[in-house]
Amino acid sequence: MNWKGQISAEINANRAALEQLALTIGENPELGFEEVKAVSLLTSILQEAGFAVTRGIAGLDTAFSAVLGKGQPNIALLCEYDALPELGHACGHNLIGAASVGAALGLAPFMDKLGGTITVLGTPAEETGSGKVILVRAGFFDQIDAAMMFHPSSENLLMATSNALDAYEFEFVGKAAHAADCPEEGINALDGVIALFNGVNALREHLPDGVRIHGIISEGGTAANIVPARAVARFYIRAPRRQLLGGITAKVLNVAQGAAMITRTQVEWNEFELGTDNMLPCHPLALAFGANLQRLKVTDIAEFAEGRGSSDMGNVSRVVPAIHPYLSIGDGLVAHTPEFAKASVSEKGLQVAITAAEALAYTVVDVLTSPLLLKTMREEYIRQKESGL
Repeated sequence: MNWKGQISAEINANRAALEQLALTIGENPELGFEEVKAVSLLTSILQEAGFAVTRGIAGLDTAFSAVLGKGQPNIALLCEYDALPELGHACGHNLIGAASVGAALGLAPFMDKLGGTITVLGTPAEETGSGKVILVRAGFFDQIDAAMMFHPSSENLLMATSNALDAYEFEFVGKAAHAADCPEEGINALDGVIALFNGVNALREHLPDGVRIHGIISEGGTAANIVPARAVARFYIRAPRRQLLGGITAKVLNVAQGAAMITRTQVEWNEFELGTDNMLPCHPLALAFGANLQRLKVTDIAEFAEGRGSSDMGNVSRVVPAIHPYLSIGDGLVAHTPEFAKASVSEKGLQVAITAAEALAYTVVDVLTSPLLLKTMREEYIRQKESGL
């Protein structure tokens, strides 16, 4: 039976609603864990299509699951829908949510005959809170056989790794004083933060290729004539592998302790966001997605690249075979910029969301109907886990 042709017809029958869904979310950006409107829109359309929807899973108000079908395999389609501070949907998560829901709508009428289960998971706060990490820890991937989503980009790319990430906040505490009348009575907490930045910069020369450390001063004092009694910095620390990152993070924490010692300040640190693991893309599943893109007349596709960013999809890939391919919504775009936000609500961006929905749905069909593909995916997943990547 021509499942894929029928699925495309179903998706295109819902095209106007899906494009409006992506556009509405795109024009009403919500930050991580605050995506109330986006979740309402996404879950309403799934519920109307016959999915059993549960909101507020894993203790997260803006996470959800929507399930249709029964038995195994159980394939997860992941939605993202959080925006960036000030920039809005400058990473195109409005298109991600719409594409996964579109794929689910395309599959829904045929699940009784296809067999198996599709689970749409709403995963909030990818940018600033790592919602997928919380869902992984809460066991929402324990019964999943494969997880997939797409991500907007400037290129078409089937597979990319990502950096593991740790996110640390450093609070330096000193002693306030009048900066002109009696500075000798003060202990400058901002000096501690500046010493931390200088120490990290000195450390860079001795770090392996691919390591990234970048930070901001989120609090540096209240007035120029007051010796700052408190100063705060936040850093992202990234490395190509989680095992490598542990050692790098330990060095940064030592630098922070040294910065406090030389400035006579006190320092404490905490993880202000959940850390994420590096992505392990599932090659057989990604290649199936690529073949489906070609069926949809998308031919300018790169197969693999080393990624430099980070994503909580990496944690998903540690517990289930997973893919996170990229589709171009415009040449030369750079994520996390106003230009990318504009592209995410453009006519091309909306078209790409429809194409992604079709390719995702086709790939779900491949997994549901090919025991060999499922077996190959599982075997590679086990090899990757055992290799310690």
